[in-house]
Amino acid sequence: MTAGTRAKQKLKVLITVKTYPIPSRKYDELVCTAGVTETGDFVRLYPINFRDLPYGQQYKKYQWIEVVAEKHGGRDVRKESYRPDCDTLRILGDSIKSSPGNWAERARYALAQKVRSMEELHDRQQADRTSLGIFKPKKVHDLVITADAPDWKPSFKAAIQQARLWETRAVSKEPPRKVPFKFHYQFECDDTRCKGHKMMIEDWEVGALFWRLVDRDLSQERAADKVRDKFLLELCGPDQDTHFFVGTILAHPTTWVVLGLFYPKLQSRRQRRTDAGPSLFDR
Repeated sequence: MTAGTRAKQKLKVLITVKTYPIPSRKYDELVCTAGVTETGDFVRLYPINFRDLPYGQQYKKYQWIEVVAEKHGGRDVRKESYRPDCDTLRILGDSIKSSPGNWAERARYALAQKVRSMEELHDRQQADRTSLGIFKPKKVHDLVITADAPDWKPSFKAAIQQARLWETRAVSKEPPRKVPFKFHYQFECDDTRCKGHKMMIEDWEVGALFWRLVDRDLSQERAADKVRDKFLLELCGPDQDTHFFVGTILAHPTTWVVLGLFYPKLQSRRQRRTDAGPSLFDR
């Protein structure tokens, strides 16, 4: 089926993850957004040049949006990938806030298609090209920080600057600041086949937190350590019921990365008995 004959459809999506923006020769700047439908099915929306969206279209996590989109074709055969028409993007209301009572509302959608492990996701990928999922790691052992290039490749920056000369957007807008570190989770799954995993984190919130800390006059090394404290000791702490949103990379289809975290507080048995309805965190 060619691009011209792919059917467009209106999608209603609860945004669950946004990746850190990166320069792109083809799309100028790329943010991969993923979310779930009302039935919990995963959807990937790209390309979206998030920073160029009008303010009224700049969606937040756990906010419902509506957008007209079509299935990707060509290189991207991942079953959840859609190309959005960003001119049609509409925010449908306030985000589902992170207050204790609202985690259950988030879980109603985010955990609807929860799987047991990365091993199960690998099985599904081979069966039907699954490329997005969520699961609860059995144990998060560490968050490893390694140095990375301090800036984007000159070819990326030159392509962006050249593209902006021919477009209506402000030429003065700089590419997103590059985080000079990579962050990887080391963890194991609740699966007898699991031999342990090391997966890179591409969550927008990692980069955003890093630069907020640097802008508060922390050194880059200290800021990276603070990011580790937040995403390992706090969000994956013993009192959190942490799940990983994960997805594959188009250029490396067998490589999975952590796209974001789902981290409600663990509930005691007494709390679960007093909650209205069954707890979705124990699925």
